[in-house]
Amino acid sequence: MNTRIRRTAVTLAAAAVLPLALSACSDGGSDSGKSGSAPKTSMPASASASASAGAAGGSASAMDEPFGPACSSVPKEGAGSFDGMAKDPVATAASNNPALSTLVSAVKKAGLVDTLNNARDITVFAPTDDAFKKLPKATLDKVLADKAQLTKILTYHVVGRRLAPKDLENGSFPTLEKSKLVTSGSGESYTVNDSSKVVCGGVRTANANVYIVDTVLMPSS
Repeated sequence: MNTRIRRTAVTLAAAAVLPLALSACSDGGSDSGKSGSAPKTSMPASASASASAGAAGGSASAMDEPFGPACSSVPKEGAGSFDGMAKDPVATAASNNPALSTLVSAVKKAGLVDTLNNARDITVFAPTDDAFKKLPKATLDKVLADKAQLTKILTYHVVGRRLAPKDLENGSFPTLEKSKLVTSGSGESYTVNDSSKVVCGGVRTANANVYIVDTVLMPSS
């Protein structure tokens, strides 16, 4: 019974803190993409520190055309097209992309839809459905059933500022989960944590830059 109470407390704490952390981190981003902006929220000192960390390093968030082999599967028109996704906040935009249905389901289970949609100037590394299929079914089912762990994994895929492709050439970025991910590559070929490849990069939504990846990123702890 004590274990259940502690797990519930962790979940409630995460739900309370995440919106503030997202707002804090994203305040350090560039001026681009203001169409998806949410009003600034007052925050504790710890969240302000997270904002400063998210803003450090990197170049401007200018984006060129989307690139990568998986971009060819994106619808040419409608809400799920690149033009359509650019008009919607990130969670809504992802829901219109048929290759991201598992991610969207996970975000809903974690209760992060409004949190992500209301954040401003973030970067999301979005695993495809095939990326989730790489996980053993028992592992995936366990994660989806544990809201606290699911939240931890999903927020590890989010950086609190917009990252342009050039930023990924040799980068190390604090995530909203509070540990770091590293990126490398050049041109139209980039890797995250030496294991997950960007298969469609440079995708814009109203409040985020999105890099679709082929492997689920796991925080170290």
